[in-house]
Amino acid sequence: MKMNRYRFRWFFPLVPIAAVALISLVVMLLWNAIIPGLTGWAVLSYWKAMGLLVLSKILFSGFPCRRGGHGGPPWAQGRHAGMRMAWWRNLSEEEREQWKERRKEWRATWVGMAAEDRAKYKEAWKARCAGWRGKNDPA
Repeated sequence: MKMNRYRFRWFFPLVPIAAVALISLVVMLLWNAIIPGLTGWAVLSYWKAMGLLVLSKILFSGFPCRRGGHGGPPWAQGRHAGMRMAWWRNLSEEEREQWKERRKEWRATWVGMAAEDRAKYKEAWKARCAGWRGKNDPA
């Protein structure tokens, strides 16, 4: 008797939904068992726990295949984060030290810069980066 291997394909989309539902339940139960007693904060409903879970996911771990990486906070990821890390790993110790010295020099220059000079510098970089950021992006 030949078994149809596609018989349970409807099951796979339900797995992530069930996982989020179960983890939201765990978040709600843990929050309600610990936080109100310690801090006096409000008890969470199931839907607020799910919202807290989604917000935490967005803020602290990002999403897979987003900004060139699997997980990690979005601000630590970048379009070329993997390339930067590979570039840094391939530098010799002398080259790394040179880069560290250049960063220290730039930092000293920036700290000693007048407010008007900083504003001019920022505007120059905004103009320079307008092509890839989009011309209507604020700051």
